Amino acid sequence: MVYDERDLREAQALDIAQKILVAARTAPKGKGIDVVECAVVDGEEKEALACAMEAIGEERGHQFFLRDAGCVRKSQCVALIGTRTKLQGLNCGYCGFATCGEKPAQAPCEINAVDVGIALGAAVSRAQAFGVDTRIMFSAGQAAWKMGLLGEGVGQVYAIPVSISSKSPFFDRS
Repeated sequence: MVYDERDLREAQALDIAQKILVAARTAPKGKGIDVVECAVVDGEEKEALACAMEAIGEERGHQFFLRDAGCVRKSQCVALIGTRTKLQGLNCGYCGFATCGEKPAQAPCEINAVDVGIALGAAVSRAQAFGVDTRIMFSAGQAAWKMGLLGEGVGQVYAIPVSISSKSPFFDRS
């Protein structure tokens, strides 16, 4: 049997996206407390994500949401990484408030934000090792958050579209 590489791209991209989420899951966490949530979308959910990005872009007048929606459509799947809000009790002040008790509920804990950043770095480093094209996207993460794709109470969501093609759709964009 002969397997043409083009016929394997969808399955390979999904497999690699799952593996990069392993890297996100096992990345170091502040105080060793795991607040990171991860998922992968493809197919109809990926298209719904792109449509949500376009709606947000039109609503806010942000053209980059529209551009990025096209990039999401050109990818095989999209990895999502976000965080549940959990006060770490460090009273570090990194959120802009002197103590965790003074921080308003809607203000994110900075330690949680750092955890997402470390998880994103681990994920894209793994993707690079597999040679796939990716780009961390705030726009797609924002749409995924509004759609509730990582569940209730999960915020600071970022997206990593995964593409296997001869030319990366994430660069040389208009």
